[in-house]
Amino acid sequence: MDVRAAVAVQASKPLEVMTVQLEGPRAGEVLVEVKATGICHTDDFTLLRGRSGGAVFGHPRP
Repeated sequence: MDVRAAVAVQASKPLEVMTVQLEGPRAGEVLVEVKATGICHTDDFTLLRGRSGGAVFGHPRP
């Protein structure tokens, strides 16, 4: 399925919001609509230190 995600395309550059493919729910799983997410310190550190190339960061908030 198509979803929107903030993607780290290049290190030390702003995240780009783009449409990416996400596998749908499997048997026994449910699909939950996420209204907001956050980026933790570890994600920020990883992005600034050069690990990128299509990484999608963030954690859903309960």
